[in-house]
Formats: sequence, C-alpha cells, structure tokens
Amino acid sequence: MEARSEKTYDISILVPFYNEEANLEENYNNIKQVIDTLPQRAEIVYVDDGSTDQGLAILKQAARNDPRVKILSFAKNFGQTAAMEAAFKEASGQVYITLDADNQNDPRDIPLLLDKIKEGYDVVSGWRKKRKDAFLMRKLPSIIANWLISTVTGVKLKDYGCTLKAYNAYYLDQVRLYGEMHRFIPAYAKYAGAKVTEVPVNHKPRTKGQSKYGINRTFKVLLDLVTVKFLGEYATKPIYFFGGIGAFFMAVSALVTLFVLYQKLFYTIPVMVHKNPLFVLALFIFMLSVVLIMMGLIAELLMRTYHESQDKKTYRIKEIINFVDKQPETKTPTRV
Repeated sequence: MEARSEKTYDISILVPFYNEEANLEENYNNIKQVIDTLPQRAEIVYVDDGSTDQGLAILKQAARNDPRVKILSFAKNFGQTAAMEAAFKEASGQVYITLDADNQNDPRDIPLLLDKIKEGYDVVSGWRKKRKDAFLMRKLPSIIANWLISTVTGVKLKDYGCTLKAYNAYYLDQVRLYGEMHRFIPAYAKYAGAKVTEVPVNHKPRTKGQSKYGINRTFKVLLDLVTVKFLGEYATKPIYFFGGIGAFFMAVSALVTLFVLYQKLFYTIPVMVHKNPLFVLALFIFMLSVVLIMMGLIAELLMRTYHESQDKKTYRIKEIINFVDKQPETKTPTRV
C-alpha cells in the first residue's frame, strides 16, 4: 500500500480498535469535542482490527453524520501494528495523532501535542505520569520495557507504551511496520533524523470492556527490539554487525590458542595440543567467527539487491535549496 502523496488535512487522528463496542461512541464524541475547537482541519481515521462485536456499526453511523470520520475495516485480526500501518498509509494529514479507543487516553491532550509540534519537534510522545493500571501486571513490565528500549535504542522515553503520540507525517510516510513494532516508532523516527520529545498526559482508568494486552507480549517486544536496533543502525551496513561479532570471536579464538601453546611450552602437560579441550574450543570459536563474517557478506549482497532493485535510496532528503526541478522524496509538512 503506497502512502498518500496529497495532504488534504492538517491533522489525522488515528484510532485502531478491536472489540471496543462499549467505548467507541464515547471515544468519537470526546475526539469530536476537541477537534471542533481546533483551528486546523482534522479527520478521524478508525481502523477496525477484525472486531467481532458491533463497534463497526456504531462508527458507520458516525461516519454517515460526520464526513471527517474515515473507517478502515480489516478482514480479520492482524494486530495493532498492522492497524497503525494501514492508518498511516491512508491518512491525509500533515500531522498524525494516535490514541487508543478504550478512552484511557484523553483527547483533550491533543492541543498540547500540537503545541510541541509547532515548537519544531517531529515526534511528541505522551507520558502517562499518573497511570491508572495495575502495578504488577501492567506498570512493572512497562517500567522494565521502557528502560530496556531506551537503553538499546538510545531514545530516552519514559513511556514507550503510551499510544497517545503526535508525528510529523514526513517521517512516517515511508516507514513499514511489522510484528509489534508500533511501540518503537519514536526510535525509527529518531534514526531518520526526527526531533523527539515527551510530555506528561492524562490517563484515565478503563471503565468499559477488557484490556487486550498481557504480559505474554513481553517476549515479542524483546525480539522486535533486536530487530529495531539492527534495522536502525546496521540496515545499510550489516557487515559491521556480523563482522564485528565475528572479529570478536576470532580474537577470543586466538587468545585461547595462545594460552594452549603457552601451556604446552611452559608446563608439563601429557595431552597433545590437538587433544586439548581448550584447543578444540578455540577451533570451534574460530569457525563460528568465519561463519559470522560470511553471514555479514551475504547480508551486504542482500541489502544492495534490496535497495538497487527497487531504486531505494539509503538516505532521505528533507530540504533542497537552489536546485532546479528537484524536490525532496516527501514534502515536509508545515507546522500546524
């Protein structure tokens, strides 16, 4: 699905949902009250992630009465990341604002996020400073995950899991999301050159429906974190990643081999060198280092094939000055 090139709205409010029938009418009314007071033109894009309740029917009624309401309905449940991906590609705003449909995010915080966008930030992440969730099952795993993600990516945020965020569309129109990677969007944007900040936002307790999140997602997040780190820093130079690890293991192998020779020359060891377990270990580590370096070379070939076969650039131009008949890949949106 290609991103829309035209931007007919100033703001796109993006709301993925799955079986939130009890919350959707209130959610729409709360958002409508806010955007009715904004000077910017806004649309609301709902993405039904394969719901089995009557939520879609509720929103269809809202769409009949309000042309600003747009709906994307999935054939089945593909997950929140897929819903975000679809919303980003079909939205027509210069700024994207995401929030949950469970009414725990407060739409009245939207002007606060927009003010930060006006200040020159490209990603404004909400921080649920006074989070209304259970500590053991929700808060504690979130604290650990936020610390880990911030440490690995280098993008320091206190609340990666808060859906309420504002994005400069320029940095997301070319992004592709997979797995559970919607929570890592600020890191993706930062790697692309975006200015990222965080602001405290309201957080309300869930009063209707059931949470779709559980501690079982932690393992998926860890795997996706490894992928984000690799794609963010080594996607165009995989040999540095695999080759670096391979060089480390090769150095370890050399040290172990030298130690084995030192034992043979200066100590009375009846076992021959090739039967010494340490020497066998050194050989194994050396073979592993060679395999890793070869993987890096293969990854380099794949990376070049990926970019060159589709004419994809390894960079993005944000602004062009004094070049005739040339424009950046995606027009930079004005500050709304």
